Amino acid sequence: MSSSATTRSTFSDEQLAELFALIKDSDSVELKLTVPESNQRSTVASLGMDPLEGEIRQVFFFDTPELALDKHGVVVRARRIQGKGDDSTVKLRPVVPAELPDELRRSGSFRVEVDALPGGFVCSGSLKGTPSATDVKRAVSGQQPLRKLFSKEQRQFYAAHAPEGIGLDDLTILGPIFVLKLRFTPVEFERRLVAEMWLYPDGSRVLELSTRCTPGEAFQVAAETRAFLAGHGVDLFGEQETKTRKALEYFTRELGNEGT
Repeated sequence: MSSSATTRSTFSDEQLAELFALIKDSDSVELKLTVPESNQRSTVASLGMDPLEGEIRQVFFFDTPELALDKHGVVVRARRIQGKGDDSTVKLRPVVPAELPDELRRSGSFRVEVDALPGGFVCSGSLKGTPSATDVKRAVSGQQPLRKLFSKEQRQFYAAHAPEGIGLDDLTILGPIFVLKLRFTPVEFERRLVAEMWLYPDGSRVLELSTRCTPGEAFQVAAETRAFLAGHGVDLFGEQETKTRKALEYFTRELGNEGT
């Protein structure tokens, strides 16, 4: 991560210049906010969210016990999604969109997106795949190699950016995390929001609110969304905790405990 890893409430001039450049060359912008656990129940109530309308997901990450991929900015993930089947992703972050190969940018499976949260941002490039219906379940139970979850294009992308000598089949399964995902349009707000509640095995939770927009409308949407959430009592100043980071750290810590 670049300056994106910060959690300050304002950007420096240098950060703003970097953000403008990244947004200009990206495919989309996703505005995100992590809600502190102490504020989650009140947020669900004030925004009129109905948990029974949520979609159940099971998320697995793949890395080494030392998080070698994470240290190289590579994220490898697979998901089982209720009613929709499986998907897989190889993600690289941070990226500079203007420096990515044209062939990769033209791929229908590749997307460049800026994630922006209070005081921070990061630009990532994600290459997605669609495994067969039961592939993720079979792979995480050891019935087929992990590499089978990924397309030829994804495997090439992984090989180009992963640490040398670490193949997909060498990775450790980190997960699963159970996730409830709810898409909803609150009363008095003409934009769809997405709420994701990540439920970790130790009982902790991460509630993330987000909305996606085009690069050209990012700053206007950010201002409108911030005003709407503040008007409904949502805590905009809590510590921002990313879902992926928490998951990676939790499961590698558990691996370490198993070895003691």
